[in-house]
Amino acid sequence: MKRYSNIPTLKNTNENVGTLGTVYYRNNTYPEIPESENDIWVITDFGDRLDLLANQFYNDVTLYWVIAAANPDYVNFGSLFIAEGTQLRIPTNISDVIDSYNRLNRV
Repeated sequence: MKRYSNIPTLKNTNENVGTLGTVYYRNNTYPEIPESENDIWVITDFGDRLDLLANQFYNDVTLYWVIAAANPDYVNFGSLFIAEGTQLRIPTNISDVIDSYNRLNRV
């Protein structure tokens, strides 16, 4: 899933904060992912990364953000790396999560 394909681009119109006309993405918002009895719980091993876990559970490395959003207290959203021995929740309702993301970031 290309997360940024539906995020609108904006142009800077304020000369006090940068070059006029500079194109940038509007901030996107991530949904809160409620816990479900169907969620999978894993304890990370040495070498585990969010993209590898997303590939293992969703067959799509680009969905690493779902795991990050589901575990905000244990995952640094700016990194793919996870400390060994961290217990993570892997949401199984992936289509609901993607729908929520798309609704939150609609133009």
